[in-house]
Amino acid sequence: MEYLTLLLVILASYVLGSIPTGYWIGKIAKGVDVREMGSGSTGATNVLRCVGKKEALIVLFVDIAKGYLPVAIALHLQATQPQLLPANLFPNLAGVLAAVSSIFGHSRSIFLQFTGGKSAATGLGTLFALHPLGALGTLLVWLAVLFSSKIVSLASISAAVACPTIMFILNAPPAILAYAGIAFLYVTLRHRSNIKRLLDGTETKYTDKPKELSESSN
Repeated sequence: MEYLTLLLVILASYVLGSIPTGYWIGKIAKGVDVREMGSGSTGATNVLRCVGKKEALIVLFVDIAKGYLPVAIALHLQATQPQLLPANLFPNLAGVLAAVSSIFGHSRSIFLQFTGGKSAATGLGTLFALHPLGALGTLLVWLAVLFSSKIVSLASISAAVACPTIMFILNAPPAILAYAGIAFLYVTLRHRSNIKRLLDGTETKYTDKPKELSESSN
């Protein structure tokens, strides 16, 4: 894998991750800026509250794909172009670099003045490309907490916390285990305002409407 190819993969992963799916869907579907409503995030949860279920599902699917595709491509390129990062010496490293770039792009989009979402869905997409079984375990934790609490942020934080442990139990390669730790720290950091509301007992559930929409619908 040549240096230029690796650099292009990292840059392309960032740009792809930067695609502001939630923002565009909000504008197209209802002419609203989701950054100015609800939690201010461009992720699927805020789109669910501010726009609708169908639109939120589209955002969720695309955001997961934004994480999965660049990592899958990076892993393929490393396997077929081993000149720079031989797969036997640095397994999964190209995929991990693409994954980090992708989740950073989602939360710091060049299209939205470096604002964005919380990187949970995009992070999950990267995990499915890197370690499908570990990603499935992480998803199951997310679903269990979501259905029991109906609080998406709590589910996302819980999944992020569980991910490194799951990868360790499954004996994931060192690069993937390191990425799980990085993703845990980054996603948790992106949820710091949610953590404050959770501690205060004021965090909203995914069934709640944002104040702006509740008032306008009366």
